[in-house]
Amino acid sequence: MTNKFKLITLAATAVLTLSIAGQSYAATTTFTDITNVSAKDKIISLQDKGLVQGVSKDRYFPNATLTVAQGIQLIVNALDLNIDTLRFIKEPHATDYFPKADDEAWYANALIIAANNDIGLPNDLDPNITWTKEEFTHQLILAIEKHSNLPMIKIIPMEFNDQDELSVSYEGSVQRALVLKIAELDQAGNFNPTDEITRADAAVLIYNALDYIDVHQAPSAE
Repeated sequence: MTNKFKLITLAATAVLTLSIAGQSYAATTTFTDITNVSAKDKIISLQDKGLVQGVSKDRYFPNATLTVAQGIQLIVNALDLNIDTLRFIKEPHATDYFPKADDEAWYANALIIAANNDIGLPNDLDPNITWTKEEFTHQLILAIEKHSNLPMIKIIPMEFNDQDELSVSYEGSVQRALVLKIAELDQAGNFNPTDEITRADAAVLIYNALDYIDVHQAPSAE
């Protein structure tokens, strides 16, 4: 690999990281690279709400994969999680909760927020690896159930073509996501649980989750 290619690769990675972190381009232009993407309308809706950003003024990179750090940032942003009411004895650091994290990285604050909102993240997570579809779905469902005032319902598990590929620890969450129509099967009736999740896939899950929360909020105790 030439030094020039290395620099290009690093630059592209940095841009993708910034775009997920919410530090990139604002929702001023419709993305030109999602015209033929089935999730186009949902991506644009999330863009308008400031929940997803592009890698440039007009590009979203829908097929790029999502890292753990990027996925956590999406969940934190979508559910509007924060630590505004908490008081700490000492300044919190991401490595207090996740030893493999980098306290100087762009994602550090999102990890601190996620940890203090108890969304079920394992403390041995590596923020820099990619998340599979079943892993992101699992974490999103745990976060929703922890922080949204949703009614408790009994579900009847769905049957689908590749359900035997689901990890046992994620099966319940994925089933709930499918039954609640937060997650979707592809045209062949597969969930593709072990595939690396893309930016487009993540946007669909986030959009569907927010739509479900909006429609199914349980009545306030008051």
